[in-house]
Amino acid sequence: MQLPVAVEALSALAHASRLAVFRLLVRAGEPGMAAGEIAREVGVRPNTLSTHLTILGHAGLVRSRRDGRSIVYSADYAAMGELMGFLVADCCAGRPEICGALPEIAEQAACCAGHAK
Repeated sequence: MQLPVAVEALSALAHASRLAVFRLLVRAGEPGMAAGEIAREVGVRPNTLSTHLTILGHAGLVRSRRDGRSIVYSADYAAMGELMGFLVADCCAGRPEICGALPEIAEQAACCAGHAK
């Protein structure tokens, strides 16, 4: 991942509502969620949600697809993995004690590895 792409993704996540939307979509899994359901869960107005989803989409973190009359949104797990990899690529500088709980966190996240595509 290139620095400008990482900065855009991190900037998109640097807002409480957008971060809540992204985390909700990560939990929702591959099936995703319809916009109205996301708005209800996060507690934002539909027009505000639309703006947040657009920003997350431009950052490559969220995908959308039409399902009948609804637009369904889902987290882009590949992009999320690339961003996480970018953030820890140079972690620890060969000194694992610096990273503390990072290996345990990664192991816990691995429980979902088969869930993401």
